[in-house]
Amino acid sequence: MLYSHRSTLLHSLAILTTDSFGICKSDRILPVVPMFHANAWGLIYAAALSGASLVMPGPFMQAGPLTTLMERERCTVAGAVPTIWMDVLRYADEHKPDLSALRVVPCGGAAVPRSLMQAFQERHGVTVCQAWGMTETSPLASVAVPPAGAEGEEHWRYRTTQGQIAPLVEVRIVADDGTEQPWDGVSTGEIQVRGQWIASAYYRDDSSADKFDDGWLRTGDVGAITSDGFIVITDRSKDVIKSGGEWVSSVELENALMGHPAVREAAVIAKPDDRFTERPLACVVRDGDVSAQDLVDFLEGQVARWWIPDEVAFIDEVPKTSVGKFDKKELRRRLAEDELNDDRHAVERPAAKPESTSV
Repeated sequence: MLYSHRSTLLHSLAILTTDSFGICKSDRILPVVPMFHANAWGLIYAAALSGASLVMPGPFMQAGPLTTLMERERCTVAGAVPTIWMDVLRYADEHKPDLSALRVVPCGGAAVPRSLMQAFQERHGVTVCQAWGMTETSPLASVAVPPAGAEGEEHWRYRTTQGQIAPLVEVRIVADDGTEQPWDGVSTGEIQVRGQWIASAYYRDDSSADKFDDGWLRTGDVGAITSDGFIVITDRSKDVIKSGGEWVSSVELENALMGHPAVREAAVIAKPDDRFTERPLACVVRDGDVSAQDLVDFLEGQVARWWIPDEVAFIDEVPKTSVGKFDKKELRRRLAEDELNDDRHAVERPAAKPESTSV
């Protein structure tokens, strides 16, 4: 990507706004996310613009050193992908560090599990704020800040979205047939954005025509937009599972699975199926005593019954990319080469409950 000074400045100003991260000169920012990952989410430039202090993590990215650094330096803002915060949460639960200085934890790069946000909020008083974007959006495009007055379940429903689009950025949903979809929270399609710091082409790359449509960036994310403008991503287009002609959201399945107290990590990929073409396969890292059937039973009532996996593969660790995202391409390779079979279990999905009838 080639960024202009103007686009970087405008993006930095957006990060300083109250309904974004509200960066100001009194902040002490720990950018765990590296500069080569979407400009460290713009936190470096926002710090320079506002006069905030930067606390650099160095090469020690494990939960212990990061938590010690945040506690010692009284960091107020710290940004990292969900897998980093999962490790920090486990460390914090065991060692009880003082994280009271942290006022906001921007988290993105992958969908942030509700269980992770709630655990930090309830056990450590730390607000994990989900944000959405990508390298082509500099990267901030939306931030999940609930409306004033939202409480309880409604509050958390907003927190688990990808948030409202940032000022100066436009968004639309486009179906496979090219028609723009309404903002009703139900109609889905590819999320497309454009704006002052959104790329309109790739630098010296002939593939631009496939990724852009008359100034709109085709993000590759699939989802819906609610009537009040909150983005709800259901999957990446390359990760979508189509089972029996119906879409299955791997993101929602993963978030639900990681809500189980005995699950450390979970990634869901498609596996071939003779009857339905594809079915979801849950690849799970355990953090306690739990069986494949326990996990399937746990999903009952949380997701559509036909989304529930027929098989669970227990693995030692979900493979990660260089920036800490789940590497589903590697999981699909392992599936194709039968490397997930060592601890793979077929399960019984919950039977449909009979409908009650009145006489």
